[in-house]
Amino acid sequence: MSRKGRPESDAAPLPPLYAMTHAGLEAVAADEINRDLGGEVKKTTRGLVVFRVKDVTPDLLKLRTTEDVYLLAWGSDSLAFTADDLNLIRTWTARKPDWPRLFKLHHSLRPKTKGRPTFNIIVQMQGEHGYRRTDAREAFAEGLAGVIPAGWQRTDENAWLEIWLTIRGKVATCGVRLSDRTMRHRTYKLDHVLASLRPTAAAAMVRLAGVGPGMTVLDPMCGAGTILAEALDVARSRRGDPVRVVGGDIDPNAMFVTSQNLDQVGKASLFRWDATALPLASASVDRVVSNPPFGVQLGSPEEIGPLYAAAAREWDRVLKPGGRAVLLVSEFDSLQPPLRSRRWAMTRQLKVRLLGQPCVLSAWEKPDWVGS
Repeated sequence: MSRKGRPESDAAPLPPLYAMTHAGLEAVAADEINRDLGGEVKKTTRGLVVFRVKDVTPDLLKLRTTEDVYLLAWGSDSLAFTADDLNLIRTWTARKPDWPRLFKLHHSLRPKTKGRPTFNIIVQMQGEHGYRRTDAREAFAEGLAGVIPAGWQRTDENAWLEIWLTIRGKVATCGVRLSDRTMRHRTYKLDHVLASLRPTAAAAMVRLAGVGPGMTVLDPMCGAGTILAEALDVARSRRGDPVRVVGGDIDPNAMFVTSQNLDQVGKASLFRWDATALPLASASVDRVVSNPPFGVQLGSPEEIGPLYAAAAREWDRVLKPGGRAVLLVSEFDSLQPPLRSRRWAMTRQLKVRLLGQPCVLSAWEKPDWVGS
């Protein structure tokens, strides 16, 4: 029975869900939810996509461009930034959600492990408010009084049930987490290199690239191989001629890390090379997807301009006419000139924030004709 006394089959439609994303990638996540999951996107805000589905199934946990997925308990975009918010948090948490139904849906996707059930209550805050995170957490816990069954064990790590309150400026979102850490970190990423790209961001880049059957996908500066792994995941799902995934890096440690990370994912052609002098035939690549080094990674911002110019020359040489490149950089002003000088057209630009670092994700198309 539901909390209102009706059989579950006669209950109201499923509650909404929301996906957390890196700020700036909401549109890409919404497209995946719509096209691949068959969901109906209801609303997007910075770092969050609210949507509905017909059924809560394991397919929710197969989304590649989102960090986490939650059942929506309640939400508001009208916080006052004052201590009055605490009373609202306490009241909304206690009165708005149908907690038994939310828990039942959670349990259907996350079967209980052996032993005593474990739970955690988590509060995240961004922005300046007239109260501390500990104050919000206390109000949240008070609103949850009596919701968690007696005998459950509270734990801070890998809890079976997690109830979240996320406050970003005037927006507050409360939900039950359906995903676990493997959604955002993946199971393949065993090793890392400095400034390694987050898998969900890499998945967004591969999605924007529009990889199709028979294509060759290149990451000439592959780092830990995250983009290659996400491209291999797409390749497995494509019918028709196989997709070829090619990558390389000048750093021997990066090549070792990449080979380790891809061991359980699929087969890619890996090379240690200088990305400004690729040992590839001209017009041999359909897609270039890459996260070139940022200035802070090189240690000298003055190196970025020459590096991007030399790399762009090679991208233009190996990319087929009409091919597409998806690039993630911090110094976007240094990337544009060498691409525009070759008459590449930018088709998409997203301002993204990854781990606190502002950057630009852009998609480009090479002309399908040869100019004079």
